[in-house]
Amino acid sequence: MQLVLITGMSGSGKSVALHALEDAGFYCVDNLPPELLEAFVALENGFQAERVAVAMDVRSASSLPGLPKRLHNLRQSGVQLTTVFLDATTDTLLRRFSETRRMHPLSLADAADQQRALMDAIELERDLLADLRDRALVLDTSLLKSAALRSQIKALIDVRPSQLTLVFESFAFKRGIPMDADFVFDVRMLPNPHYEPELRPLTGRDAPVADFLREQTEVLAMREHISGFLQRWLPAMQHDHRSYVTVAVGCTGGQHRSVYMVETLAAEFAPHWAVRLRHRELD
Repeated sequence: MQLVLITGMSGSGKSVALHALEDAGFYCVDNLPPELLEAFVALENGFQAERVAVAMDVRSASSLPGLPKRLHNLRQSGVQLTTVFLDATTDTLLRRFSETRRMHPLSLADAADQQRALMDAIELERDLLADLRDRALVLDTSLLKSAALRSQIKALIDVRPSQLTLVFESFAFKRGIPMDADFVFDVRMLPNPHYEPELRPLTGRDAPVADFLREQTEVLAMREHISGFLQRWLPAMQHDHRSYVTVAVGCTGGQHRSVYMVETLAAEFAPHWAVRLRHRELD
């Protein structure tokens, strides 16, 4: 059985992710209590189900502390488990709750200051989910539209859960550092194709931009330094039972330098690791 667990912050897009998996042929269950997870998997195994997805969140707060052990037991029993944690900035979550006018699961309905109550509830939720977040692949949905989130979720289901997955992500510093990054590398000091008129409308995926950057000795040195760092420490992280590592590379606009660097690093590491690509600003 391939089992996908969707969890994360309230308002981060878990329903969108679950619907994407349903469209991809998964049998989906929302808000399954953690106490029922193992029994539910056994039931679906009896029906010879091959693709199952469940969503769990802070609505089962009292049962969350025991969830990591349950997930470990399922992996030991042979279940191919992928855990995805959806996150977003506090400002983004506040805005989304304001737009939908929904109550946060941990908010007090009779609180005098609802805005403060909502912020407190979000911070409490972060504390309750911290252990689960550390064991999952984290997706920052702060700047993602629903279509982009659905695409990323569908791409993840092809990853072999037992293998460390290396996610390379490009981004623009002017829009903030991704919350899902394990490592962040700054390439803003490299020569910028933006100042070449014929290259400005292109991206790091286009051959003329790649050719321009490939000729810069600073770009080559930066790539070698990042590659050397990852080659040194990825085996240790895999030995420590890490399932996912997200490497974020940022430049000013997230269009040229960071995109090229992510593309070349992904091509270099793909023969040895399960690799996924994200271009936050292009997506």
